[in-house]
Amino acid sequence: MDISVVIPFYNEEESLTELNDWIFRVMKSNHFSFEIIYIDDGSSDNSWQIVKNLSKLNLNVKGLSFRRNYGKSAALNEGFKVATGDVVVTMDSDLQDSPDEIPGLYNMITEENLDIVSGWKKKRYDSTLAKNIPSKIFNWTSRKLFRSKLHDMNCGLKAYKLNVVKNIEVYGEMHRYIPIIAKAAGFTKIDEKIVVHQKRKYGVTKFGLDRFIKGYLDLISINFVSRFSQRPMHFFGTLGSILFLVGLIIASYLAYAKFFMDGYKMTERPLFYFGLLSMILGVQLFLTGFLAEMISRLAREKTNYQIKESLNIND
Repeated sequence: MDISVVIPFYNEEESLTELNDWIFRVMKSNHFSFEIIYIDDGSSDNSWQIVKNLSKLNLNVKGLSFRRNYGKSAALNEGFKVATGDVVVTMDSDLQDSPDEIPGLYNMITEENLDIVSGWKKKRYDSTLAKNIPSKIFNWTSRKLFRSKLHDMNCGLKAYKLNVVKNIEVYGEMHRYIPIIAKAAGFTKIDEKIVVHQKRKYGVTKFGLDRFIKGYLDLISINFVSRFSQRPMHFFGTLGSILFLVGLIIASYLAYAKFFMDGYKMTERPLFYFGLLSMILGVQLFLTGFLAEMISRLAREKTNYQIKESLNIND
């Protein structure tokens, strides 16, 4: 199979049929063999019934439905598990991502032997205050922190080699950082493509300003994980050792003053409590690093997403 299109959605009943027809036109005109995998992230409207109807009309349409809302990262992760195409394309379900971009993304992966191609919505039709400005700040920070050349880390329209999505795990709110996660896993051939961004045709966005707060928290998290997930002792152990050493130096000085300086009252000095606190924190951080090192060597427990129903998927 040439292409798997993975589409997470949440309450998008107005756009799904139109999106599905658009994808079919693009695939047939380019003679691709393909599958479309819809992941229902706990929708409360008629979205899943529409997908069920589409799957009855064509076996290329597949789907998974969560029992509740887990988030976009969980939806993508489950979609990646069942995808079988040589190239996996992800896109949003609100018609703001154009399926006409799929052939170009596919060609970049196959012809240029890239691992990932990320879409770049250079011209956006979102609210300037709510999305455009925060997105630019977020992407600038990401480029500087991770030394990435990508201009639009948030873009949902991306293409991956199948091998990439089978060797990464997306969880929490980490879908924004899939290129960073993949790079940390050794997939370094990453490029971007300017893609068309369209005005939202139906409904309202499911993301508010709070996603940028979460985005920056995830930014800190993924930076730590990408650098120290396999060696947490390097971070906690080093910091703990430094603090313990500082406390030990202070304690040594105070002990010297106690015995060799007449009238010196060690416990009445603020320095005494600072040194004591430093030593305690140092030991705690060192033990934290040791325990984290032990845990990191164990198999990470997989999250069990409760799938209510699946369509045309043999697993």
